Amino acid sequence: MIKIPTWNKLIFLIIIIVLIQFSFTQKGHSVEPEEFLQDPQQELRARNISKNIRCMVCQNQSIDDSSAQLAKDLRSIIRVKVTEGQTDDEIYQFLTSRYGDFILLKPQLNKNTYLLWFLPLIFFVIGVFMLYWNNRKS
Repeated sequence: MIKIPTWNKLIFLIIIIVLIQFSFTQKGHSVEPEEFLQDPQQELRARNISKNIRCMVCQNQSIDDSSAQLAKDLRSIIRVKVTEGQTDDEIYQFLTSRYGDFILLKPQLNKNTYLLWFLPLIFFVIGVFMLYWNNRKS
């Protein structure tokens, strides 16, 4: 039996894992053809807004990628508001007033979201300080 070096086995395993991941994580859009607007500019605007809105059922997908019924309803609401001539900011304001800042995939920086934006940085600094303090003693 041929002996394969360990690092070759590791590289082979990583390649297999990556290929399996790509085969299971194909990202398809869940917007159905009957949802499309007639005007391509309005459709593009609606799609861009939908990509920034979180699906409240899936919670880790945009409503553009989700096939949940609530996501379909939110896409319809966005399309109606786009055809009514509302601006993007007005549509985002409507959705956040109804569902809160959580509905935005990229929440705005305001007094209610300071912790959301800065807590990871604070934890990182604390972690670096703890590593430095721990290694300094030895």
